[in-house]
Amino acid sequence: MNSTTTVAIPIDRSDELFGHPKGLYVCFFTELWERFSFYGMKYLLLLYLTKYHLFSDGAGLDVLGAYAGLVYAMPVIGGLIADRYLGMRKAVLFGGSLLVLGHLGLAFEGDAAYVAADGNIVQDSAALQVFYFSLALIIMGVGFLKPNISTIVGRLYAENDPRRDAGFTIFYMGINTGSLTATLLCGWLGITYGWKYGFGAAGIGMLLGLMTFMWGQRYLHGAAEPPRPEVLREKVLGVLPREAAIYLLAIAGLVLVWQFVQFSRLVHDGLLATSFAVLLGLVWFLATKCTPVERHRMLVLIVLTASTVVFWALFEQSAASMTLFADRVVDRSVFGFEFNATQLGALNPLFIILLGPVFAWVWIKLAAIGREPSTPVKFGLGILQAGLGFGALVLGSQFPDEAGRVALIW
Repeated sequence: MNSTTTVAIPIDRSDELFGHPKGLYVCFFTELWERFSFYGMKYLLLLYLTKYHLFSDGAGLDVLGAYAGLVYAMPVIGGLIADRYLGMRKAVLFGGSLLVLGHLGLAFEGDAAYVAADGNIVQDSAALQVFYFSLALIIMGVGFLKPNISTIVGRLYAENDPRRDAGFTIFYMGINTGSLTATLLCGWLGITYGWKYGFGAAGIGMLLGLMTFMWGQRYLHGAAEPPRPEVLREKVLGVLPREAAIYLLAIAGLVLVWQFVQFSRLVHDGLLATSFAVLLGLVWFLATKCTPVERHRMLVLIVLTASTVVFWALFEQSAASMTLFADRVVDRSVFGFEFNATQLGALNPLFIILLGPVFAWVWIKLAAIGREPSTPVKFGLGILQAGLGFGALVLGSQFPDEAGRVALIW
């Protein structure tokens, strides 16, 4: 990693708003709208496939799983490219442009699937190809945008700036605000007026985020520029500037991702094989390259990473099996108003916004008396409570009402 990308650039303290660099708020609103588009689409996705295009539950979950796997994997590549060549600003602009196109592409519904007289399901194959390509655009866009917008926030502060943690707290509140409003608004539009309106609203949100970032670039004060601009101007194979070659390769990569999301087994098997290869590499590294102290620290890191995988595997069910459960089984009426299944996704960001400050206060108080749990203990508590959450669903499903519906409180 080039060392020039890891040093924060001090920002003029006179160019601030509410005690933080103005660039923080540019990143705040950019990420707010990006998450608005991401979650607005995500909670509609499975219901759209199973209700409009008549996918089976298994086929719909396969597409959602392939999409989720790629959307988590691609930022590794996008972050490396930005760190070594493009810089964060160019990567965010490129990724944001792809995201706008992808989300707006999802608004093309095509014809609804139907069951023919012979019992076969007839689907609009052209519309499905547009859908898959739109997912590819979103996956590639997230890969370039997601890891780099967070990095910009860190670089807006000097290395030992005490405001840094508070800045990230503000930034992550933007993420959850975008998620909260998206699941309520896009879910309502998609279910009530048509899928294209929900997906279209998500696309408009991403366009607003991209416009916000373009408008606010002057407040980044060079903190997100390429580490070595001259490298981007070098010719690759004596033909194209490196920067143009990167963009062209990314666009060409869309074709590959387009195929992956259609053949989800390739994604599942590929990620499994990659995980196995990484595990073998770690075992070799621990055995041959680490001192006893380093080996102990790496083992702790591996345990924490494995725990994170378990947690996110459970958490991602919120837009998958839990959405189907909420749509088909749960009584979603509250005081005479009925929420749709996608809108229940708003509960997660709502509780984070409400309880995040409470937990921050609790940790500070416990730290003051020397009783704050360690990071591994916090990890364990998070996984335990995620598991208990599914236990509550199992328990609640044992007590349906006369119509076979499970109470929303579960």
